[in-house]
Formats: sequence, structure tokens, C-alpha cells
Amino acid sequence: MPKANQSRANQSKAKPSQAKPRRRRGDDKVASRRREPKGAEGRGGERRVSPAVSSSRFSTMYTASCIRQVLCEPRFLVALKSGQSALSFGRSGTGPWQPRILFAYKAHGLNSTPSPSGYSSLKSRRRFIWSEKALVKFSTDGKAQHSRTLASLAADQETVAKTESEIDISVSEEEIRPVVLPTNDSYEKLLQIRHTSAHVMAMAVQKLYPEAQVTIGPWIEKGFYYDFDMKEPLAEKDLKKIKKEMDKIVGRNLPLRREEVSRDEAARRIKEINEPYKLEILDSIKTEPITIYHIGDEWWDLCAGPHLERTGQIPRRALELETVAGAYWRGDEKRAMLQRIYGTAWETEEQLKAYQVQKEEAKRRDHRRLGQDLGLFSIQEDAGGGLVFWHPKGAMVRHIIEEYWKKVHLQRGYELLYTPHVAKLDLWKTSGHYDFYRENMYDHMDVEDELYQLRPMNCPCHIQIYKDVLRSYRELPMRVAELGTVYRYERSGALHGLFRVRGFTQDDAHIFCLPDQIREEIRGVLDLTEEILTTFGFKNYEVNLSTRPEKSVGGDDIWEQATTALREALEDKGWNYSIDEGGGAFYGPKIDLKIEDAIGRKWQCSTVQVDFNLPHRFKLSYVDMNTQRKQPIMIHRAILGSIERFFGILVENYAGDFPLWLAPMQVRLLPVTDTQVPYCKDVVAKLKALEIRAEIAYGERLAKLIRNAETQKIPVMAVVGPKEVEDGTLTVRTRHGGELGSVSVDHVIAKIQAAVASRGLL
Repeated sequence: MPKANQSRANQSKAKPSQAKPRRRRGDDKVASRRREPKGAEGRGGERRVSPAVSSSRFSTMYTASCIRQVLCEPRFLVALKSGQSALSFGRSGTGPWQPRILFAYKAHGLNSTPSPSGYSSLKSRRRFIWSEKALVKFSTDGKAQHSRTLASLAADQETVAKTESEIDISVSEEEIRPVVLPTNDSYEKLLQIRHTSAHVMAMAVQKLYPEAQVTIGPWIEKGFYYDFDMKEPLAEKDLKKIKKEMDKIVGRNLPLRREEVSRDEAARRIKEINEPYKLEILDSIKTEPITIYHIGDEWWDLCAGPHLERTGQIPRRALELETVAGAYWRGDEKRAMLQRIYGTAWETEEQLKAYQVQKEEAKRRDHRRLGQDLGLFSIQEDAGGGLVFWHPKGAMVRHIIEEYWKKVHLQRGYELLYTPHVAKLDLWKTSGHYDFYRENMYDHMDVEDELYQLRPMNCPCHIQIYKDVLRSYRELPMRVAELGTVYRYERSGALHGLFRVRGFTQDDAHIFCLPDQIREEIRGVLDLTEEILTTFGFKNYEVNLSTRPEKSVGGDDIWEQATTALREALEDKGWNYSIDEGGGAFYGPKIDLKIEDAIGRKWQCSTVQVDFNLPHRFKLSYVDMNTQRKQPIMIHRAILGSIERFFGILVENYAGDFPLWLAPMQVRLLPVTDTQVPYCKDVVAKLKALEIRAEIAYGERLAKLIRNAETQKIPVMAVVGPKEVEDGTLTVRTRHGGELGSVSVDHVIAKIQAAVASRGLL
């Protein structure tokens, strides 16, 4: 045990009298109403202490809801106090919505999911605390950064001897040890662990279910999967049995052996074991020789590797089977439905636990659930899958995003466009979309003997505006932008909330420029990208520069000029970037940018692409200073990607708790009785006149009104009783600043306006 913790433990044992709770006005009355029965002592003779109730208007609901929100989650202990390396709750004036939070992952104990009331006592809370193994710290943006053992905290009796109003588990920065989750790209051993784990899983499945036929089993970003054709449907409960068999195989420490065989020999062996899917996989392999990986002398599969040398090198405690799902063979809905088992594997148990923390937090932030709970949007299956219905609250957030987007683009010299959602099919044939992108386009429609097409892209429509008149070199660069809705065919199995839909709005922009303007325009796009993403709270990026592929259009000179311009713009910007050799589009090099959200996930978002192809296909031109017609360069650019997808990322990044400037409803007034409603209406009218989004909620008990406002994540709520009406004030609580007390309406307005202007917290 660290010395610091030993000393705290000794002090706690030696001076139990120091842990006396502070007494406050009104506590005697509260205590008399909720006196504990005899025999309520916990382990060690400690008394059970009920949650504190303060005397403020918000006290009862605030404290109770805090405790429920924190302690009803069996896998996490959530810290409520902002800006400190501590776990605390109570009368500090903060709430579970604070951006600086700590999660303690539950490793042992409390095996079943308890009810909120099961954690309402200090005794239950203490049991939960001491059952922890690892603590993952989230910084102010919520990103997982650190982990440490809590074993040393078990003797820290000061923690559980705090007053009724505050429980504090201090964690010094020096004690925190970082946990970095590795990636397949950066750690080859991790890739080997996951690939070998996939093979071990397939071997285990075929041992338990001899009739199962294996198909493919690759590693993926966070683990691996394998697809099986089985008569017997698997359930989640079967994963434990499969994992147990995997552990046996790992424990036997069987060798993995690579073998090279001829195509004919591979086919003979596959037919011998009656694995038709492997024959199809063999036919798709174009290289020679064929490689096979064996596990001992008991199991083999077609595979290119890499793998560990022995099964015993798989860290069993860092391996977990996660889910069972359905998947069509080759992704073709007309072919067999297979059963896919997903698993995850890491180098250490500590990494697995950190991943599980992130995974659980991702579930809590799922935009599909939050979209429904907060009334933001819905997908109405009666109307069709993949089509988004924006509800009033979600539509308001979208409106705010779009208004900001338009304003900043106008300031940066862009001109706004609106173009048709449908155009003649010939337009898409000229652009090449019909030839290369047809499988993602809806069927065309016959209109008066002419064929029309719902647009899958905005580019050809913007080109039509450029072509409308003959352009001079003096008019370039020409920057045009549109929030343009496009329609793309997606299979029903690929649809996923707002992340994969059939109709969506791109923040599309195109720049028509001279070759020597590419670098300056790209730098301008990067500056604008940083400004917009930072405004929405994204400051960490992963940047990739993709260069010329084997098949491309355009000459060597223009490719070199464009690639150099992109590289120099990135270097001018000072951004670190990776080069994806040969990863560019066939029509030009590009920059792709992934943003990092509050829990460390990366999302493909912004893209900047130089295009030599479409100007050539559409015969675009400008007149240069020598009155010669020349072909301009076209730059495709999207910063948010699509409004729908970006909105989903925002919801998950903020866990539905939008900052004040983005919140669909900023202020909610809560009259204690109907007598105060007229005063509240006057205040709401005043707020709305100043473009502050406000509403009144009444007709329920005050406690329920407060709880509803918390559940709906309203940034500012104000209680109005007879005293407030008499004084012309509001009793205000904010989600991030706690209680402001009784203040004037003008003071509240000034605070809100300042927070909105700075896009900060209140």
C-alpha cells in the first residue's frame, strides 16, 4: 500500500471522532422523518446514513436524483464534482452533468444489477466503492486518459467518514498511471493476438458444434469476428460455453504452424472436410502459393496471417466474446444468413477494462436512444427505413448548426447555392456517377419520355452554375457552398441511426480555381475546418494525406503540383499528418480528417479533394490573361460531412447535454403553484424577445418538474414562488454552475447572453 494511503488509513482508525457529520438547520426534522431501524449497521459496525437533504428549493429532488443517477449504474461510479481529481456529491452545487468526471469500473462484487434504492445508503455505496479494481479518469472533454488501482483506497476510511452532504474519494495526479489503448496499426502483436484469437474461437465453435461451417474471420478495429453457417441458432448465453472452450485451447499452448500448398492441394483438403465456403474463398484468392495456418494438428484454415507462435501467448484475461449477430454471406441478402460472433482481445487485462469502460460509456451516449429520450428525431419505419424525421427539438439544434454554418461561410467569401434534388439522367452519365456509382443510386424515373435521377451528389449541379457563363481568370477562385440533400441507396441491414441513412444533407462546397491558387485555397479550407470544428467542441484530429493511386486521370505535372500544394498547406497549418500512399481518388489527391470525441473515438468527418476529372468531363474553362481558354482546378470540400451524421456525433459527444448555445431549450421556468404562471409568462416573453429559448412547465408537483427538467437536460431552470413574484426575481439552478440563488431577471439574461456569445458554460 502506498505510504500516503497507509497514513490516511491509520489516521482514520486512530481518530474516528473526526468523522462526525456537520449539522445544518433543518437536519433534525429530516432525521426524525427517516430514522434508521435498529440493526442497520453495516460491516464493521458502521451506521447506514441516508442521503442528505438540504433546505433549498432544489434540495430534495436534486440530491435524490443525483444519487439515483450516480449509483444505479452498477459498472460505474460517477464523480459529480467538476475541476478536481475527486469523486464527490452533495451540497457542492454541482451535478452529474459536470464535464469533468471520473468513472470507476466494477471488476468484482455486486454481480446482479441493483435497483436505485439498493444504493441509497452509504453502506451500499461503500461496498460498491471497495469492490472496484480500476479507475479511469476523464478530462474536461470526457476523454479517457488514465487508470489506476483502487486497492490502496480500500483502507481509506476518511472517505466513508465524510458528512451526509459530501463523500470524497481523492485521487492525486501523481498516483494516476496512464492507460493507452493500442491500435492494430501501431502494435503488430495486438493484431496477432486478435487474429489468433479469431482462429481459436473458430476451433472452439467447431469442437462444440461439429456441424458448423466456418467462413471468414478477420481482425477488426477493436477485436475480431468469425462467421459460421450453423443449424442451431446461437444465443448470448452460448458465448460463455465457447469462451470456456477457448480457454482450454489457450491453456494447452498449442503451436501455430504456417504451411504453403498448391491451389489443387488446398481444394482437395477443403473437399475432404466438406467446407464449401472455403472453396469459394479459395477461388477468390488470386495469389500463389496458398497459405494455411494450423493450430496443433487439430484445426486449420486458409489464412495469410500474421499469428502468434502458440495459443498460450493469448492473454486469456484480456479476451472476451461480446455479441452474436446475423450477417449475409458476402454481404448479399440473397445468400445464406450466417451467425457472426464478435470478440475483443487486448494485450493486458488493464486494457480490456479500459475498453469496457469506453464501451459502456458509448452505450450511455448512443444517439439513437438519446434521440428518442430527448425527442430530437425518429426513424419512422412506416414511412421507410433510413429516412430521418426531425422533431421540434432536434430541428432547432439543426437550425442553429445551419445558421452558424451559413454565417461563417459568408464571412469566408463563399456564395450560397440552392440546386434541384433531381436532374436528367444524362447529367449523371456525363459526371461518371451512373457508370461508377450506380449501385448506390435509386432507379431513375420516366418524366414525359425523359429519364430523371434523384441526385446522389451535389457536384454536377454546382458545375452547371459555373458553366452558366464564360468565366474570366479574374473571377477565380469561385467558392460556392450548399447544404444540399442527396439520396443514396443503402441496404436495410447497413442502416444505423443517423450514421447511415438513405437521405441526408451534405455541407457541400466547391472551389473553382487556378492551378497556382490550390495551396492558398487548401490552407483557407483547413483554417475554416479548424474554426468550425473547434466551435462545436472538437479539437483533436487525425489527418491523412492520400496520394495518387495506380489508376488515375490527369498528367504527372498536375498531380505533383496538387499533392505538393496539399502537403505544403498542411505544413503551413502545423498539423501532424500521415501519408496514405496510393490512397487518393482516381481524380486527384485528398486530405481526410477524423475528429476525436469525448470518449476517444475517432469519426471520419472532413474531407478536401482536388479534382482534375469533372472539369475535363464537363469541359469547364476560363479565359486567362492571354485570352486563351484554360481548364480550372476543382476542389471538393465538406467539413461536417453530413448534417445527420454530424448531429449524431454531437449527441454522442455531449451525451445529449448540449452546451447552452446549442441547447434546443435554454431556460425552463417552474412555478410553484398556478398563481405564479402569469409572472412566468411575462418573463418567458421577455426572454424570447431577446432570442433566448424559454418555456414554462407547470401542472405537476415541483419535485417532478425539477426531475423532468434534469432528465431533459435543460441548461437553466428557475423556480418561481410567491417571494420571487414579489421581488421580481428567479431562483436559478444551472446544470454546469449549480445554484445561482435568487437573482433578478436582468441578471439571468446577462449571464445567458454572455455564455451564448462565448459559446461557454453557465
